Amino acid sequence: TLRKPISQSSMADWASKNLNMHTQGIFRRRISISNMLSWNGGSIKKPMLITSNRTIKKEACEMFKLVQSYMGDRQTRLDRNHVALVTVTKCWSIQGLRDELYIQLIRQTTDNVCYRSLAWGWELMAISLAFFSPSPKFQSYLEGYIYRHLDSDENIAQRIKELVDLKNKKNSKSRKKRKQNTEDEGLPISTYAKYCYRKLQKVAVTGGKKGLRKPTVEEITHARNAILTPSLFGSSLEEIMLRQQDMYPGNKLPWVQTQLSQQVLALGGEQTEGIFRIPGDIDEVNALKLQVDQWRIPSSLSDPNIPASLLKLWYRELEEPVIPQQFYKECISNYENPDAAVAVVQLLPELNRLVLCYLIHFLQIFAQPSNVGRTKMDVNNLAMVMAPNCLRCQSDDPRVIFENTRKEMSFLRMLIVHLDTSFVSGLV
Repeated sequence: TLRKPISQSSMADWASKNLNMHTQGIFRRRISISNMLSWNGGSIKKPMLITSNRTIKKEACEMFKLVQSYMGDRQTRLDRNHVALVTVTKCWSIQGLRDELYIQLIRQTTDNVCYRSLAWGWELMAISLAFFSPSPKFQSYLEGYIYRHLDSDENIAQRIKELVDLKNKKNSKSRKKRKQNTEDEGLPISTYAKYCYRKLQKVAVTGGKKGLRKPTVEEITHARNAILTPSLFGSSLEEIMLRQQDMYPGNKLPWVQTQLSQQVLALGGEQTEGIFRIPGDIDEVNALKLQVDQWRIPSSLSDPNIPASLLKLWYRELEEPVIPQQFYKECISNYENPDAAVAVVQLLPELNRLVLCYLIHFLQIFAQPSNVGRTKMDVNNLAMVMAPNCLRCQSDDPRVIFENTRKEMSFLRMLIVHLDTSFVSGLV
C-alpha cells in the first residue's frame, strides 16, 4: 500500500528553506525555485542544497557534470556504467552528497524535453536507491516527487510537447533536432517511478549497501537490471516462483531457499559454533547475493556463515513475511499453545505453508542435541535469531515491539519443537 506523501505546498515550503538559491547575470539576480528545479544544460557553480562543508561544495559541482554525462546531456569518454559507478561511489563514501545527488536528479528530470535523457535520469535514481537512502529530512520530499510520477506518462508526453512547441516558436532552426529528442526511447517513466517508490520504502529501512568494499561495476549492472527483472531478494514469494518457472518448472519451493539451505549444511553449518548468530563477512555476503541473483552458487564457498547470513537476509527482505501479516495476531496470541501454533501453520496459503515448513524442518536439524553441543545454538537461540525474519510487528510503540518480540520467539520455538515437517524431506 502506498503511503500518502507530503503535499505539493509542503514540498514547495521544504524547497524554499533548503535550496541554495543560485543567481545569474551581471546583476546576480536570484533564480526562481521553479527554474532551480528545472532541467539545466549548463554547469552549476555551487551545490543545489545549502551546506557549509567545503568538500561537498566542490564535489557537488563535479557530480552535476556526471549526472549530465549519464543522461547523455554532456559528452564524456567514460561509458555510462563507469559514470554511474563514479557517481554512486562518491555518494556512498560521502554521506553528505546523497541528498545533493537526489535533488540534482529531480532537477534534471523536470521539464526535460529529451525523453531518452529523462529516462536515463530516472534510471540513475533507481540505481542510486540500490546503494543508499536519502537523509530522513529529505526522504519525504523525494517520496513526494516520485509519487507524482507513478501515473504520469500522458502528462509527461504532453508537457514535453508543450515545451518543444514553445522552444520551436522561439527558434525555428531547432525544430528538427527537438523532434528527434522527443522520440520515445526506453521504458515508460511510470515504470521507473513505481520501482523507485518501492525501492525508497525499503532502503529507508535497510539503509542500503553495507560493508567496506566500494560499489563495483557488477553491482551497478545488477541494480540497473533489477528495474525490469526483480531481484530474488525483496520480492514476494509469488514473484519468485513465477521467475523460476522456466528454469525449475517442477520446483515447489523457491530455488534460492533450498540452495542456500543446502549450502549451509554442505559446508558443515550444523557443526559450526554460533551458526546464524555470528554474521558472515558482509562483503562476501554481498558478492554471493549477486551470484545467487544470477541463479549461480559458486563452488569456492568455505565458510557456512556466508550462505547462512544470506539465507537470513532472504527471509528478512521478503516483500511480505513468510507468515503473512493477517496471521500475526493469531501467532502472538498462541505463543504458549503448541496445538494452536501448529494449527496456524495449516491456515497459511499453500506456498507460505511449504516455505515455512521447509524452514522449520531445516532448523530442526540444528536443534538436535548432537548438533547443539557443537553450535551452542539450542532451540531458544534458533528461535531468537530467526523469529524476526518470519514475523513482522507493525506497531511503532517500543513497548509493544519489546513485548511482541518475546511472543514471536516463543511462537517459533513451539513450531521447531512440535511441528511435524517430515513431509518436506527431499522436497525442492
